[in-house]
Amino acid sequence: MHTIKGKEYPCSTSVTMGIIGGKWKTVILFHLIDGPLRYNELRKTIKVVTERTLSLQLKSLEEDGVIERKVYSEKPPLKVEYSLTDFGKTLIPLLRSIVEWGESVVELYSEVES
Repeated sequence: MHTIKGKEYPCSTSVTMGIIGGKWKTVILFHLIDGPLRYNELRKTIKVVTERTLSLQLKSLEEDGVIERKVYSEKPPLKVEYSLTDFGKTLIPLLRSIVEWGESVVELYSEVES
């Protein structure tokens, strides 16, 4: 058993999935690989996610230290950007592997259905 931030996990795999698991977290992280994005940019990029879900997932990723939320309040309107933290950047090789695997599955099933 592993205990991280008061949560218990049966193995290292469950630690990873506890942090990046779910339908939208890896999608959000993938889009942040190339640099910071504002909330509305994420919404436009991930059109099918609801505002509530996106907000909750961003908050969860921030709480886990994977992303950083930076608020610029020098001049109206308020600007908020999300970016990967140094800890979050350690996920980039894993995210790229997930993308590659997903692309191979799409290709495999495309060939099967043809």
